[in-house]
Amino acid sequence: MDFDLTEEQRLLKESVDRLMSDAYGDFEKRKHHQDHPQGYSPELWAKYAEMGLLALPFTEEQGGFGGGPVETMLVMEAIGRGLAVEPYLATVVLGGGFLRLAGREDMIPAIAEGSATLAFAHTERQSRDDLFDVATTARKTDTGWVLDGAKSVVLHGDTASHLIVSARTSGSRRDREGISLFLLPAETAGLSRRGYPTQDGLRAAEITLEQVKLPAEALLGAEGQGLPLMERVVDAALAALCAEAVGAMEALHELTIDYLKQRKQFNTTIGSFQAVQHRAADMLVALEQARSMAMYAAMMAEHPDAAVRRPAIAAAKALVNRSADLIGKEAIQLHGGIAMTIEYKAGHYFKRLTMLANQFGDTDRHLRVVAEAGGLDNAA
Repeated sequence: MDFDLTEEQRLLKESVDRLMSDAYGDFEKRKHHQDHPQGYSPELWAKYAEMGLLALPFTEEQGGFGGGPVETMLVMEAIGRGLAVEPYLATVVLGGGFLRLAGREDMIPAIAEGSATLAFAHTERQSRDDLFDVATTARKTDTGWVLDGAKSVVLHGDTASHLIVSARTSGSRRDREGISLFLLPAETAGLSRRGYPTQDGLRAAEITLEQVKLPAEALLGAEGQGLPLMERVVDAALAALCAEAVGAMEALHELTIDYLKQRKQFNTTIGSFQAVQHRAADMLVALEQARSMAMYAAMMAEHPDAAVRRPAIAAAKALVNRSADLIGKEAIQLHGGIAMTIEYKAGHYFKRLTMLANQFGDTDRHLRVVAEAGGLDNAA
């Protein structure tokens, strides 16, 4: 595999890094962005659109720029470094992925210009990380569909203009068949949502659906065939999360090294102690391992064969999670008490890494996917 960036990709990386530096270089700016009613800055979201970041993964025919997982990786790394709070994953990677693969190109221009944001409502209280565990129902009528159920921890679900909802059109709760996807405006009658902040500074919502009536065209993709589509989009999202985690780990490692060079004990910097240097070196090794696997995940994110793609993505996520755990804990310990204060950003990176490690499945879950495939060498 060729991990070298093209000239266009290098220019993209430079421009996104510059945007994040301007918007989040001062940690107080992040708090200012969070104070907006949406939980992020509409002005900054407009800059995403102006730079073409919201149109990045869509084809030119769809009104985009024809970027792929590598371009998404570069953006997500920058988002991780900046601890950005904008709904890029929810809207562009997840929501845009569903629209692109389901052939719903009509909404893509609205995403590209920043006027539409999306949220993927799939988790239910009993489902944990099983995408196929769906109790929400969709009943077919003469004019369309009626949805009933509830969804939990919907990322950016309280401010999204549209929701993508998984619902069961046939079968029992844990059947892999019979799941369908629906696209509906967030203001649809019968839909209610309760928003709240998550521990890492983002936003989520509890969604309730009571006799929500939808037209027939609200169905995304084929009826009862929503699970393969969900798995494919979530695999792409996992690759993006790996990249975001690498960006956050990189920034946290740099922050820790700077602190070790400045903090003094016994009339010398603590970074001069050999034991501390060894721990900082372990952090660097873990970071570079995670970076390599994040690149691998980006390369595999669009592999057409799920039997090959899923173990590869799972292996990457498992290793990135372990690196995040090591780097996060070492950073907190090497900083000491200051890392636990809300004013200092080291603890915020640690909280974000903790959330990323559990999004769409924890380490044990992804290791189980790799084991069931017989390892990466046997995945086929």
